[in-house]
Parts: sequence; C-alpha cells; structure tokens
Amino acid sequence: CFRNSGNYPRQYRNWQQSASVGEMTAEFELPWPPSVNHYYRHVGHRVLISRDGRRYRENVAGKLAAENVAKFTDPVALHIELYPPDNRRRDVDNSLKCLLDTFTHGGLYADDSLIHKLTVIKREPMPPDGMAYIRIEPWNGDKMADASGTLCSSL
Repeated sequence: CFRNSGNYPRQYRNWQQSASVGEMTAEFELPWPPSVNHYYRHVGHRVLISRDGRRYRENVAGKLAAENVAKFTDPVALHIELYPPDNRRRDVDNSLKCLLDTFTHGGLYADDSLIHKLTVIKREPMPPDGMAYIRIEPWNGDKMADASGTLCSSL
C-alpha cells in the first residue's frame, strides 16, 4: 500500500511516466525492500526467495502491470534513492538485489544486463516504513543535449 504521509522530500509521485524528447522516463516510489539478508532462505541444500521477498516482488510486479509501465528493451540508467525506515546502520547494496530482481520479475526491463548506469543514494530515514524512490530512463551513453537538443559527449 502506498501512502502519502506528507513528509516526503519530493512532491509525492506514484507510478508516473513522462515522455521527453521522444524518450520514456518512469518514476515511482516503492515500499522499503527486504534486505539481501531477508530476501533468501536456505532450505536444506537449496536457496529460495523468502516469503517476504516473494510478497514484495508480487506486490511491485502487480503495480507495474496495473499501471501499464512500459518495458525498457534498450540500455537504461537507473537512479535509486533509499529512505530507510529508521536510523540503524544499513549497507545500500543490501537493498539492491531485491529491487533489481523485482524489476526483472515485474517486466520493467528484460534483464539486469540492460542497466548501464546505476546510481544509489541513501537518504535520511523516513519512519515508520521507509521507501525507495526509483527513476529509470533510456541510457544515452553519457551524452548530454545542448540547448538546441543536439546530443554531445560529456566530459
């Protein structure tokens, strides 16, 4: 369930897609993901996705499908801002496995190999539940547009 507690650092965005200069950008906010330590469970000699991990994946995949978020088929740049639920010490990479697998499972992109640029920022806590802000856009190979819209290489 997505909620607007009024203390989000940005104007609340929920599954927005915006087209700019012929390119698709998707922005959305997600619940705080399970860490890699809670994402997997060992059952005998097998390693499985935990109940919480499966629930998270299905919740996000359902939202992606319900909102008809376009599937990216070319290289992408993925920007993730993590707002933890509390002040405990957390490694940003512990949240990535669940998020990236969820995006593949939900059909946001065909495979993790399409991610050419990944930016992850840990922000201030957002009690009580935390959240992850996501922005995904086509990867243009570190090229920027000048004032006329012409692409040029960045320095």
